[in-house]
Amino acid sequence: MNGPQLFLFFNLLVISFLGEIAAAEPERNGVYIVYMGATRSPNGAPRNDHAQLLRSLMNRNKNAVLHTYSHGFLGFAARLSDEEAKLIAKRPGVVSVFPDPVLKLHTTRSWDYLTYLDSTPKAPTDSSSSGEDIIIGFLDTGIWPESESFNDEGMGPIPSRWKGTCMEGENFTSSSCNRKIIGARYYDDPDLETPGTPRDNVGHGSHVASTAAGRPVSGASYYGLAKGTAKGGSPGSRIAVYRVCPGDFCLGSAILKGYDDAIADGVDVLSVSLGASPDVLFSDNPITIGAFHATEKGIIVVCSAGNGGPSSASIVNAAPWTLTVGATTIDRDFESDVVLGGNKVIKGGAINFSELNKSPVYPLIDGLSAKSESSQQGDDDARNCNPGSLDGDKVKGKIVLCENKVRPFGTTTKYEKLKDQGAIGMILVDDDWRILEIPYTDFPVTAVFEEDGAEILSYINSSSNPVATILPTVVIPNYKPAPVVALFSSRGPVFGFRNLIKPDITAPGQNILAAWSPISDELTIPGREPPLYGIVSGTSMSCPHVSGLAAAVKSQHPTWSPAAIRSAIMTTAIQRNNSDGPIITETGSIATPYDIGAGEISLSGPLQPGLVYETERMDYIQFLCNIGYNTSDIKMIASDLPTVNRTVTNVGEDESIYTPIVEAPEGVDVQVVPNTLEFTRDVKKLTFQVTFKQTTKFQEDLFGSITWSNEKYKVRSPFAVSNTGI
Repeated sequence: MNGPQLFLFFNLLVISFLGEIAAAEPERNGVYIVYMGATRSPNGAPRNDHAQLLRSLMNRNKNAVLHTYSHGFLGFAARLSDEEAKLIAKRPGVVSVFPDPVLKLHTTRSWDYLTYLDSTPKAPTDSSSSGEDIIIGFLDTGIWPESESFNDEGMGPIPSRWKGTCMEGENFTSSSCNRKIIGARYYDDPDLETPGTPRDNVGHGSHVASTAAGRPVSGASYYGLAKGTAKGGSPGSRIAVYRVCPGDFCLGSAILKGYDDAIADGVDVLSVSLGASPDVLFSDNPITIGAFHATEKGIIVVCSAGNGGPSSASIVNAAPWTLTVGATTIDRDFESDVVLGGNKVIKGGAINFSELNKSPVYPLIDGLSAKSESSQQGDDDARNCNPGSLDGDKVKGKIVLCENKVRPFGTTTKYEKLKDQGAIGMILVDDDWRILEIPYTDFPVTAVFEEDGAEILSYINSSSNPVATILPTVVIPNYKPAPVVALFSSRGPVFGFRNLIKPDITAPGQNILAAWSPISDELTIPGREPPLYGIVSGTSMSCPHVSGLAAAVKSQHPTWSPAAIRSAIMTTAIQRNNSDGPIITETGSIATPYDIGAGEISLSGPLQPGLVYETERMDYIQFLCNIGYNTSDIKMIASDLPTVNRTVTNVGEDESIYTPIVEAPEGVDVQVVPNTLEFTRDVKKLTFQVTFKQTTKFQEDLFGSITWSNEKYKVRSPFAVSNTGI
């Protein structure tokens, strides 16, 4: 990337510039996001280039601009031609211009389980009962306000610092908000035929919000499964909803608008259970851009790690200023067993509501034996029950045994095809999917381990009349080992930047019971009432566990920075499971930091961590340098020149006091903190901070120095600033 460069030489400080590779992300034709960075110029003055550019566009076409961003950062989303986008990208003050990307969602007992798993000393206040003055913002699909998880009984007044609003929309009025749901926004798009409303028609947003901040609801279950008390990690926290996803997809332009509004509204925590591809440039990633500016404003941003596992380098939302969360299992299993002729029981795993006879009276056939003679597909396709490979007459009225080694089709596609062909059930052979249960509402499906699948196949081949049945799901409590890294949970290292370890932390994300939207048919059993609570898996579900925990920590330590809260959560993480062994992956191998980051969250440890690491703003600026952003971009993003921390060691007299003498060039303000360094016999090292801030424009290199001085010594350090072209 060409442009002006910044070099600070301070005690041989060198900032290097490295490259980053980008790949394509799904996008909307004709809509571009123009990102212009911070709201103030490098000299601290408000910027007017944003308004000028907007006026120019609206003079050409008053309907061109879809969203404007002006609270936490500057920019807009607009309909542009390719040529217009290229011209705007070259304008001074513009950091990046990129097509509006389409991002994906990362789709009770978990909190009790975490309490059991947590072996750290308990804090005076339980993290799950705190947080009434804390506001958690959710960038998601909206909310179902009538859910008991969002009742406001017994809650105090809305915090006076709240500046948000409750937008009215389709089937959503101002009375839909209360002292629990204190804010709700949605973002219309003329290209989409979706209702303008904060109401959740998907279920995802309600599930996420109740996991983080839901009120306790006794007797919650998914059609009787996992019955118990559903509650969030910070049930006293307030909820602010930003409906940036009108369906199972999310528009980048709306995500940035949600961030911008949340910053202005006054949220404390942002929970973001969605993401782009792993290889998208940071400057082209709405989640990363918004999170940077939210973090600058003191908001901790918690993001899902993505569902691209177990592939290496599949992690998303990997910026160092986000708290990135992977997913694990809990100590509850859902078993759906297979019974063969002779009443031989094979352990299976699934969530289904089988109404088959509990006796093995149904014909059983394997995929290869059911192969269609007219099919052009091979034997492996038939073994795996891939659509088009099986003869409908051979599978009709039978339970079908399917491998899952050749995977051009998803499990859902396979079972829907078998159902259409008249089969009455499916047994899937796959070690991974035996661990990953999925709700099957109207067609019994169960998954078995490969060794059990081999036993079933042997039975089929040795019997003249093989029969079986699939039993309905039963819940197995106190399951061991747990946690186990979920199959789908994305793994490190970070694409293009291996030195950054992600995820940061893991939390329960598999088979999580939480609030659901009854107008979503995804989890509804045909012929039965829609569920008010659903069981769903994904890093979308692990993310709000940490958002709730972050809110609890913020409530106990309101002055802590996002970096301090992130540090407290990470440094107190758990690395062992409920069998007192190391946390393992879905394959049984010991999990590494690329799988679990610092480990599984502790509920009480972050409230009293002992020490916290503060990540300085300069660390983030250095990171931007290292992944290839030039100085002009960094100054637009961060609004000023960096702060430098340096540690000095006293090798003179033990009792020494130094004061700084600053020789600053015109155009740069230099501040040194503290204004004295006092060494003693025991204090040999001290750290000071130097902040460089541009005050006027300059073209040529500038020079200055900082000298630490006492009656005997003068310790001088020169520096140079090159800011050509600004």
